[in-house]
Amino acid sequence: MQINIVSRTENSQKFPLTINIPVDATVDQLKQAIYKVVPKYYPDRQRLTINQSVLQEGKLLKDYDIKEGDSISFKDLGPQISWRTVFLIEYFGPILVHPLVYYFKSQIYGEEFEHSKMQTIAYYMIMAHFIKREIETLFVHRFSHSTMPFFNVFKNSFHYHALSGINLAYWVYGPWNAAGKHGSEREEWLIWTCLGVFAWAQISNLYSHIILRNLRPPGTRVRRIPYGYGFNLVSCPNYLFETLAWLSVSILTKSFAAWLFLVVGSTQMFLWAVKKHKSYRKEFKDYPKNRTAMFPFIA
Repeated sequence: MQINIVSRTENSQKFPLTINIPVDATVDQLKQAIYKVVPKYYPDRQRLTINQSVLQEGKLLKDYDIKEGDSISFKDLGPQISWRTVFLIEYFGPILVHPLVYYFKSQIYGEEFEHSKMQTIAYYMIMAHFIKREIETLFVHRFSHSTMPFFNVFKNSFHYHALSGINLAYWVYGPWNAAGKHGSEREEWLIWTCLGVFAWAQISNLYSHIILRNLRPPGTRVRRIPYGYGFNLVSCPNYLFETLAWLSVSILTKSFAAWLFLVVGSTQMFLWAVKKHKSYRKEFKDYPKNRTAMFPFIA
């Protein structure tokens, strides 16, 4: 059958296009057909819609009641970059910044001093978090979308490179928190409690990511209802556990920079959780009604 592809950009020189495609073709096949005609627009760069519905990869055209001669709207999403690459770039910033600030303190602060126990433990906690995130990106995560717009990498990286990288490292490892300084020491019970909560939250976060990974077979975009540890209470326990991990860092360091990163990060994760929660409930009619989005019994 013939399908008309109409660009949302006025006066486009590449469109409209007429694509010949089998009646039982998938959205993926249609995107490949467009790509063959206009090589600039590889499949990940295309957004196709009909009657305000976005055509999802893996589905058949007939799922959208597309027939001979119908017109499909095309939007260029711009140059793309893989989600995996973006995550690796985001988390590499703090991994680079924190050792530089921690070990080259005399060059950065202009004086030599000894780090307090709090600073040392906070350093290893923060480094463990971001190294774990890099490992998860490489070996655990399976992404529902393979790419994002290239320029988003700068916006996404700012959150990590600036807030949890430069800003956090500078204020936590400074001479005002050095050994022997008033207010730099923490009671042993507080240190070990924060460290224990942090370790538990990180392990729980990893386990929730593994549960999500196992829901999606390799190379697919399959979505299923997650069950098990944490998921029986909330839709996004991974966000909850990450929030608790950073809460422990904030309590340990008593740094406004840590609290700022916690507030900004947890707010964003809560917004994502609400969106995913609504998506789950819309997609799955049997989705458990007792679950909340991110915080058990609250929201």
